[in-house]
Amino acid sequence: MGDESPKLANAPTGAVFLSYASQDAEAAKGICDALRAAGLEVWFDQSELRGGDAWDRQIRKQIHDCALFVPLISQHSQERLEGYFRLEWKLAVDRSHRMAAERSFIVPVVVDSTRERDALVPDSFRDVQWTYLPGGETSPAFVARVAALLGAPASAAFANAPGPGLVNSRPARTRDRAAWISLGLAVLAVVVVGGWFALQHSGLHRHAETGVGSQSQPGVTEKSIAVLPFVDMSEKHDQEYLADGMAEEVIDLLANTPGLKVIGRTSSFQFKGKNEDLRTIGESLGVNYVVEGSVRKSSDRIRVTAQLINARDGSHLWSHTYEEAISDSLNVQDQIASSLARALQVTADSESRRASFKSAEAYDLFLRGRHAYEKYDTEGLESAAAYFRQVLDLEPTSAEAAAWLSRAQLDIALFEYDKPSGGFERARVNAQHALSLDPKAYHAYLYLAWIHMIHDWDWAAAERDVKQAARLKPRAPDTLYCMAAVDATLGRWDDSAHLVQTALGLDPLSPEYHVTLGNVRFVTGRLQEAETEARKTLQISPTYGEGHFALGAVLLAEGKFQAGLDEMRQEETDAGRNAGLAMAYHSLGRRAESDDALAKLIKEHAQDDAYEIATVYAYRGELDQAFMWLERAYSQRDAGLFLIKQDGTLKNLWSDPRYKAFLRKMNLPE
Repeated sequence: MGDESPKLANAPTGAVFLSYASQDAEAAKGICDALRAAGLEVWFDQSELRGGDAWDRQIRKQIHDCALFVPLISQHSQERLEGYFRLEWKLAVDRSHRMAAERSFIVPVVVDSTRERDALVPDSFRDVQWTYLPGGETSPAFVARVAALLGAPASAAFANAPGPGLVNSRPARTRDRAAWISLGLAVLAVVVVGGWFALQHSGLHRHAETGVGSQSQPGVTEKSIAVLPFVDMSEKHDQEYLADGMAEEVIDLLANTPGLKVIGRTSSFQFKGKNEDLRTIGESLGVNYVVEGSVRKSSDRIRVTAQLINARDGSHLWSHTYEEAISDSLNVQDQIASSLARALQVTADSESRRASFKSAEAYDLFLRGRHAYEKYDTEGLESAAAYFRQVLDLEPTSAEAAAWLSRAQLDIALFEYDKPSGGFERARVNAQHALSLDPKAYHAYLYLAWIHMIHDWDWAAAERDVKQAARLKPRAPDTLYCMAAVDATLGRWDDSAHLVQTALGLDPLSPEYHVTLGNVRFVTGRLQEAETEARKTLQISPTYGEGHFALGAVLLAEGKFQAGLDEMRQEETDAGRNAGLAMAYHSLGRRAESDDALAKLIKEHAQDDAYEIATVYAYRGELDQAFMWLERAYSQRDAGLFLIKQDGTLKNLWSDPRYKAFLRKMNLPE
């Protein structure tokens, strides 16, 4: 509410206006302080309502002049049916009606557990994505988002926010080494390609019981399709979550169609916002057909246009426009998928997405949660979890919402946005709950398998659950990838490589899959192939966490020490950069600089990344210290330890008896 000083005559117009009930002043101050620390101007009044015509004119002018309007929503605002902040909200809404469609202006923030569906707010507030900042605790990602909306330059205050790069580029993070063979949870496109791969037997008889094949990346098959991100054509361009969700749902439905190869979301969405030639897209993804679409929401109506295009010559094979009441939006993607299947002369799966959600409101919240999840930072994951909880409040029997809540909580724990032990347990409970609601919720089995690998170190349980997922969806790329991770963890290199290559046939632009394949090639001594995969990862996702470290480690192993140092200097993550520099300087004989980088790594990450420190000591040949830090990682239950058999930087430990003893301690094969 206003500025701390009433100097409005020459007030700039690039400010953020915070509007809040007086009881939320402390939360508002926290948000204000975080934004100001990033060099952003905030209009914020900590005093009680002064009243009077002059004060009223001041507030009205600020709302007229500000660049962003941030209303704080809470139980306090719910309880106050009258208040000056409600007039501020009305003035902001009135101003937004005069703005160009491209302009983002209102940025709602919830500072407690108030549910969006229950909030007493103007209807237009619900047309944009909400942010959850409990107690006003402001994440760097939110600061970065506000700065981006203002067109402000980046600053150290939000250096941890996602950097530039292609869609799904993974942001830098503190919890580093887990990214090297990432879970792929950021890009698990819950998609299935039924009846496409013939069962192969080359070295993978062990997986025959699940029907999983081992074919490596295929060429273009006749009935192969990619669904590109739909374009948000709404007046204010604030329905991106709905456009993305519509495309994702069509992918999910098509992926259940026998005889049709469907590219996963990760790869298809790499072309979001791009103007690539469709023939180039078809060649990149290995498909003959591409689906484009758009979504326009106006009031209580939704209009969706979809078209099927031959990627070889650009010809349009089918197109249709659907216009429905927003309450009937659940039907639209079913209709699109059925029409596409008929156009391609394949039989569409009869399973409708309507069975997943009983109400349009729950479905809308679910799509908002999936969209928030894709930001893949603290703010995004916590907002996603909040949305999925709201879905469960509305529809307690939604297995899909419970599974996605598990997924968000698993990532929050993995990247230490929450205390890992509690986070993993919450993720476990919700995955198990999803299975109690729907025993066919295969992705819940996958999340349990990851928990068993990363946190429990229970390899038998991980294999059991991933096999359950494979029985349900044997050719889903995320199933294949999880199986590959289990194999790599247990040292079954050939099986792992075959599975990853098969997954890449369905999701060829997944950086996680290339990382894992490169990791397997590295540990088996196929260094040129490992280098190729590491370079592909960075080509797809230049900001991928520990991407430069992975490439740098391979270059060092190849004896290309200066090139390795150059890569380590570019590493985005702080722990990965310091570990990499310590290794590279050691290879170049620059002992003092290696010691300095290692000392910095220890100072900053002794409590949360002992495994990373152990790898540096191992690389430098200081084996006693390496084993000491491995023991510390074990006692800390370091999430990186599940990588131990597939980590080429530990090569100097392999012949030491203590290494085999440590593997036995973790119940891993020697």
